[in-house]
Amino acid sequence: MTDATTTRIFSGIQPSGHLTLGNYLGALRRFVERQEEGIPTVYCLVDLHAITVWQDPEALRQQTREAAAAFMAAGIDPARSILFNQSQVSAHAELAWLLNCVARMGWMNRMTQFKEKGGKNAEKVSLGLYAYPALMAADILAYHATHIPVGEDQKQHVELTRDIAAKFNHDYGVDFFPMPEPVIEGPATRVMSLRDGSKKMSKSDPSDMSRINLTDDADTIAQKFRKARTDAEPLPGSMDALSDRPEARNLVNIYAALSGETQDKVLAQFEGKGFGDFKPALADVAVSVLAPISTRMSEFLADPAEIDRILGEGAGKAEAISAPIVARTREIMGMILSR
Repeated sequence: MTDATTTRIFSGIQPSGHLTLGNYLGALRRFVERQEEGIPTVYCLVDLHAITVWQDPEALRQQTREAAAAFMAAGIDPARSILFNQSQVSAHAELAWLLNCVARMGWMNRMTQFKEKGGKNAEKVSLGLYAYPALMAADILAYHATHIPVGEDQKQHVELTRDIAAKFNHDYGVDFFPMPEPVIEGPATRVMSLRDGSKKMSKSDPSDMSRINLTDDADTIAQKFRKARTDAEPLPGSMDALSDRPEARNLVNIYAALSGETQDKVLAQFEGKGFGDFKPALADVAVSVLAPISTRMSEFLADPAEIDRILGEGAGKAEAISAPIVARTREIMGMILSR
């Protein structure tokens, strides 16, 4: 078991299927960057979170494999990072129950995501959907994780994790669980629909032309950008001038994110030019970055048994860290460990 001073990154993503360009820029690419820093990293496909709403079992299995393939195709190396699916490591569910008995109802009632997802039908949603922030706390604390990369919308969950850890430590007079820090990595590229720049790119949009899927091949990627909705005005020299041109702003943001250039540098290159010049250039950049990922994903998905083996191996590594931490948690709480 590691001590509470060990730096460790933990992050998870739901295996919801059909990951998009938004998932790559907002999460996967950043996960790879953290791996390259040499800090121990644990990446989890949170299938237990997924079943807080009904899932078709076979679809969930396939989506989990697809998400694993996306992680590896984007650059996550299972030899350097731990990659596994949550349900294979019993520590998550066991510690979640123990932490349910530490967390307070008032804390759970303040969680905004449940209010948003439950809405007017809150009485009909699963207990799991209500309680899943405690499972998320268990995900983090089962590894004594210290740094949690999250967007602003997930920061509240890390704050809840800190509250639970602090109460546990106080109640039992120990300094056992570390206080994990949310890592807000600056404004993530908010990728909008290619058909409507006012809406977020989503796998649930009826039009496949609205999004770039990580499984799209080079020709499809290029075609979608060539046909992306735009306006008739030339590109200006500053982002301020795009404030009321959402489709143009979205494409410039995507170009900057994929090329690694600033938005201002992109606009300086294309100032005064129309989208007849810009979109082919954007398509070339996108294909150069995304097509290799798509190809590697296809290669991984062609061998689902190998994906399962990699996830199983990752689960073994995850369990080696988490099982002693959960055992110590039970011991601290007064439970007899011998069997």
